[in-house]
Amino acid sequence: MKTIISFLKDYISWNSLPKIGFTDIIEILILTFVIYSVIVWVKQTRAWILVKGLIVLLILWLFASILNLSVILWIFYKCLNVGIIAVIIVFQPEFRKALEQLGQNHLVTPLFNFNDSKDKGDRFSEKTVSDIVKATFELAKAKTGALIVIEKELSLMEFEKTGIAIDSLVSSQLLINIFEHNTPLHDGAVIIKGNRVAAATCYLPLSDNMHLSKELGTRHRAGIGVSEITDCLTIIVSEETGKVSIATGGSLIRNVDGDYLRNKILSLQNKAPDTKKIKLWKGRSKSEREAD
Repeated sequence: MKTIISFLKDYISWNSLPKIGFTDIIEILILTFVIYSVIVWVKQTRAWILVKGLIVLLILWLFASILNLSVILWIFYKCLNVGIIAVIIVFQPEFRKALEQLGQNHLVTPLFNFNDSKDKGDRFSEKTVSDIVKATFELAKAKTGALIVIEKELSLMEFEKTGIAIDSLVSSQLLINIFEHNTPLHDGAVIIKGNRVAAATCYLPLSDNMHLSKELGTRHRAGIGVSEITDCLTIIVSEETGKVSIATGGSLIRNVDGDYLRNKILSLQNKAPDTKKIKLWKGRSKSEREAD
């Protein structure tokens, strides 16, 4: 009887749960959030195909281990180090994009915001906003394609270097003239920093989002692409339809009106949008479509 009791005590103590403290709960929650975020990120990139391939290789490795297939196991062990380096090289753009998204996260940005000079004053003057809106819809009326990128917090210097420096005050006449057909500066994007046109004919990265509508051309994909890796606001004027779209945060908002565009630009400098204009919300509900 004593033997049975001692055996039960040992069995129960061996299977008893460990003591869980407050720090253990915090650690479990953090790991759960990190693992979930990694899974969501992987499913949205080409790395998901890699994960499925790794699962197949893992099944093959288990099969070889059970049957003690020494040659296959030797090949696996020899290729392990090389495979890890190859994965890092092949999927370098995805890793870079993930780190950029982490740096743009609203929970992380306030911790490392060492430059508050941009928050001390308005980023744009009223004249600049009016000229951008006026030029955009003048170009749309004439069905002249345009791509205007407005810088916010993240620098667009790497894209400025691909174009021709302008460094001039923003004016509707200047923007319209830049995008006029058969002019040296009409091809490419214009980058606006504050109240100045920094550069023209700039090249932008194209979005590789497979869910975008097939009717969108290179101009729209370039506008979405730069908004995916920076916090800029991109204005796109369609040459085929004359409709105005804006891209921000990797999303495209199509067929916007002047009031909505003005309020979107003002939101870049933390100004409250003009809620007195009821026409804005009516127009937005009817004509705005968002493509993620």
